[in-house]
Amino acid sequence: MQSRQTILPKRLLSPGPDALQLSMILGAAASAPDHGQLVPWRFILVPAAARGLLADQFANALVERDTEALAEQVEQAREKAYRAPLLLLVVVDGARGDASVDLHERIVSAGCAVQNMLLMATSLGYGSALTSGKALKSQGLRSLFALAAQEHALCFVSVGTVQSRKPQRSRPTPADYVAHLTVAQGVVSGLPLQELPTE
Repeated sequence: MQSRQTILPKRLLSPGPDALQLSMILGAAASAPDHGQLVPWRFILVPAAARGLLADQFANALVERDTEALAEQVEQAREKAYRAPLLLLVVVDGARGDASVDLHERIVSAGCAVQNMLLMATSLGYGSALTSGKALKSQGLRSLFALAAQEHALCFVSVGTVQSRKPQRSRPTPADYVAHLTVAQGVVSGLPLQELPTE
């Protein structure tokens, strides 16, 4: 778990996961917490044969945002579609099943599903990354992936063999992100963990 780190998609090369490994990676998503068992998320694989279609939409989305984009910038946008041997889009459905389960819960469930997949990929010896960007909200990309009105494109997941990696970054410790609710005051204390009362 602690060995997982983000590897930029441009550093993820072939070979990617084989059919059995891909099944294991995708199957890991099923262990995510899922209020109401809605399965409010899904994943759309982008095979090599479809990368050109995605490249076109990345380019179109850039030009729509910036009509003065240079040809080299447009080409850079296109090139992103060809990185990493395994590429899939994460989609969350905001309306599937019980309407009382709000979008935030659905997104949290999707995040857990994705993290399970990343950890499985790591355990199989692959590198991985999540990528997002303004193109995810473009109508062209939504149409390409046939997203319904209530569906949200969250991010792309890239998986492949690591060509090179940076030294692992310093990670935060629990003291950096854990606070304590004190019973007496009814307020959250910013005391570091080592200073928290034990009773």
